[in-house]
Amino acid sequence: MTEAAVDGSPGLGGLLGRQSELARLRADIDGAGLDTMAGRPAPRSRVLLVAGRPGSGRTALAEEFAQEQLATGRYPDGLLRARLTDPGGEPVPLERVTRELLTALDVPAPAGADEDDLTDVLRTALARHRALLLLDDVKDAGQLAELIPDTRDCLVLAVSRGPLTGIPDVRPCTLGALDPAAALSLLRRGAGEIRITVDPTAADRLIVACGGLPAAVVLVAGWLAMRPESTIAEALAKITRPDDADGLGGAEDPVALAFRLVYAALPSGAARTLRLMALAPSGVLDAHTVAALTGCALGAARGALENFALLGLVRPAPPGSERGEYRVPGALDPLLRILLRTRERPAEVLLARARMLERAVRRLRACQAVTEPLGSPARQWLSGLPAALRFEDPADAARWLAARLPALTAAARMAVADGGDLDTLARRLIGALTGALLAHRDRDGAAPELYRLHELVLEVATRRGLAGERAAALLGLGDLDLAVGRPVLALERYRAALDAARADRGGPDGPLAARALESVGDTYAELADWQRAADWYGRALAIQQSRDEPAAVARLHGRIGAALTRTRHWTEALRAWRAAAAAHRRGGDRRGQAAALADLATVQEYAGRPQEALRSGEEALRLAGEAGDPELAGQVRLLLARMAERMGRMAQAARYRAAGSGAALESSAVTEEGSYET
Repeated sequence: MTEAAVDGSPGLGGLLGRQSELARLRADIDGAGLDTMAGRPAPRSRVLLVAGRPGSGRTALAEEFAQEQLATGRYPDGLLRARLTDPGGEPVPLERVTRELLTALDVPAPAGADEDDLTDVLRTALARHRALLLLDDVKDAGQLAELIPDTRDCLVLAVSRGPLTGIPDVRPCTLGALDPAAALSLLRRGAGEIRITVDPTAADRLIVACGGLPAAVVLVAGWLAMRPESTIAEALAKITRPDDADGLGGAEDPVALAFRLVYAALPSGAARTLRLMALAPSGVLDAHTVAALTGCALGAARGALENFALLGLVRPAPPGSERGEYRVPGALDPLLRILLRTRERPAEVLLARARMLERAVRRLRACQAVTEPLGSPARQWLSGLPAALRFEDPADAARWLAARLPALTAAARMAVADGGDLDTLARRLIGALTGALLAHRDRDGAAPELYRLHELVLEVATRRGLAGERAAALLGLGDLDLAVGRPVLALERYRAALDAARADRGGPDGPLAARALESVGDTYAELADWQRAADWYGRALAIQQSRDEPAAVARLHGRIGAALTRTRHWTEALRAWRAAAAAHRRGGDRRGQAAALADLATVQEYAGRPQEALRSGEEALRLAGEAGDPELAGQVRLLLARMAERMGRMAQAARYRAAGSGAALESSAVTEEGSYET
């Protein structure tokens, strides 16, 4: 996401001037650097730096140059954007930046991967691309260094306040004031030709008072555009003698002076709306966010944003963002935060945040509900929502979720970091976001986001002493760790979840404890420690038997049987598979009973009991037919064919194989060839 500080405003036009800077950037793409002149060109992307203070139009120049380069076809894989500093001035964690870039590349990133793993994945992905990376608001060289691709086919365009020492062969382009002619043209867009012609000296002095900075000139031009009765001299007098009543103190920065001019002219309601916009997560603004923050109607919020855009107080979001999105320019964000802190009561700020989170929850619930069948309770609830909160269809909801996901996750982080006042809403928001992600993406596709959401739940649950939610979050994290090949970490998560579950209201015999015990068993199975896996499954089984949960009892007997088969403890394994089949029978699950009997038959065969194996297999085949599962029936026939062949009953084997042709044999205990898995 970019800062979008432009040399103009939506109502006043686009980029002006900076032609010499653009020419320099063009020349620097292929210009020889120090490494090249020394005969050792670096196998890394060229880094161009646009350096300037906030308000100098640095992002606008970078955007203009990036679009120009894309038009040449030199970077066919497009433009990747990332902002390296959050609103408020905190550096964005490298892990989050890397994930955003990988998402833009449509490259899956492992859930819970650390910075080193993610940067390796990113570099590998970029090695296959010819793309332009626009990295905005870079704080220091360390942030940038980890993101530079190891290929000459990409170009990095960095935007920063000053030089980035430590980046080899960086080519800086430093921005100062606009040239007078361009600054005057920018002012003319708002003031009009007549007012400048009437008082050209005042116009020149006004540009000097603005420091020639595009952001300051844009603000003054917007003020003049909205006040056709005012003169250039009046604007000059007001900007040079600001009203200290705004709470900004004696700020003398040109952008701050221009901002104070515009802010002082706002009606009280508009001024309050502007202040509250500093609360928008990641600085992303749309009508829904503004309406929630202020408590106004959606149409009024949309109109406020349009007016602020005309005044230069907000900028349109960069290309690729959702329609109707805006950003607060980076030069103005600190000023809005000062005003928020000094002019708004803490209780009102908390209420505004709560309204914003509540609206996000409703939108996310609608995003999930639109995927449910017509006539379902979720769709009935959806039909009762105002039209502005609904989505046309699942595709519309999916597009919205993809576009708003960074801001939504930022809202969740903000709510959790608030210190506890918003914990209830934070939990609801995380739950709604989780539901929407699972509704529109499969679990694997949503895994990276789910991992971070589980971490947030864990933080809240720990702070609030919610043992059950802590256990659930740890279980979710453990599942994701196990799925991406981190069994040792998963084991730590599951053991911690077991401790939390035992402290929950369900106690040591509750469902969370049973789930944790089973998950520990799964992890030992993943580590091929079959005896320990069977032991932990047995502990989980004892709880599920006391709770009279037939499906869970059947599943755990089967897992015990599979684990003991690997250890060649035939007697115990056979006992477990028989118990699994019996539990499925008691639960009325004929398909499950058939599958368990098929596994029992497999183990009986390898235990040297071929006649028993055939009888169990025949019973499994009968039950699979009664269950109406032709695929399972085909698998069982192939199992019986294999057994008959080993017993020398070739005609019988041929009949089974012919009837079950096309089915793939699947056994949870042994491989198709009959060799034991290790």
